Amino acid sequence: MLRKRRIRRALPGAMAALLLCATGYWYVSGARWPRPAAEPTAAEVVDAFEAADGPHPGFRRNHAKGICVTGSFESGGGAMPVSTANVFRAGSMPVIGRFSIPGGDPAMADGATNLRSLALWIMPPHGPPWGMAMNSVPVFPFRTAQDQLDFLRAMRADRRAGRSGTMQRYVISHPGARAFLDWIHTHRAPSDYGDATYYSVSAFRFIGGQGQARDGRWRLVPETPFRPLPEATASDPDFLSFDLVRRLSQGPLRWRLVISMAMPGDAVDDATQLWPQRPGRVEVDAGTLIIERAESQIDGPCRDIDFNPLALPDGIAPSDDPLLRARQAAYAESSRRRLREAHGDGKAGAQGGGAEE
Repeated sequence: MLRKRRIRRALPGAMAALLLCATGYWYVSGARWPRPAAEPTAAEVVDAFEAADGPHPGFRRNHAKGICVTGSFESGGGAMPVSTANVFRAGSMPVIGRFSIPGGDPAMADGATNLRSLALWIMPPHGPPWGMAMNSVPVFPFRTAQDQLDFLRAMRADRRAGRSGTMQRYVISHPGARAFLDWIHTHRAPSDYGDATYYSVSAFRFIGGQGQARDGRWRLVPETPFRPLPEATASDPDFLSFDLVRRLSQGPLRWRLVISMAMPGDAVDDATQLWPQRPGRVEVDAGTLIIERAESQIDGPCRDIDFNPLALPDGIAPSDDPLLRARQAAYAESSRRRLREAHGDGKAGAQGGGAEE
């Protein structure tokens, strides 16, 4: 009960607030959600994030609380048969990243959400970096930007009214949210950043040497065994960053990058759908992520990086998932506002969380 009350108080943002819905909102009947004909603009989506968690100048509009990390990606060349991307060539390349929790409030308590997020910039010796933005849940509760905007507006309406009726109607009229809610119900929160698995969620297109293209989703699987979050630990508002620093003082943390290739019938344009476990699915071992050091986001190396998920090297392309381009546009809008705030008073950039993921 203590954890539920803490979640209700914080409700950090889009996905974290859906944890509240997981108590059973989808069982409540309600009218179909009205939908406009056109998808929302990036400005409308970012406005909704700001309205949900309040203005926090200089910080990104989602994932405002986090910590910078650095390390390397060690590729053994195992993914070269599916993609010509230079990040998959055998060798070691530096990485800048950021662990975070969802929500636009940089002061929110870590225990307010079960989700963990990891954004990376993998920098090969030749060519542009590969930007990755991942979550510890393998699906999104939104299929489109309009779905996300509907949710954010419903959450804000319920907060102002002190009730849950608008959110109840949203969840019923968006059945794609159920896979996310089911996952939250059946999976305990990771104890920290280091023992969570991180998912690309959306599918991407991997292009081979002969021009063949195949969609896939990836995940980062930790070498550290999973340990569910103890209730006593969750009471510390900043336990995630403190524990990460402590663990890295004892040695690096490692994850294995695994790419799951799509099979016939898998949804490659809908990030609300899980891909079922099937015999014969190709799983590609692409290499190992090694995180060695953590630094404050105030002046750390991740501060000014836009971890846009469509910052892709040759050999990797977007799938048909509509959320990818919607996120790209929202990241650009959020970054534009953040930089404007930084130049406006000369302080917001140093105080802010930096990247948009």
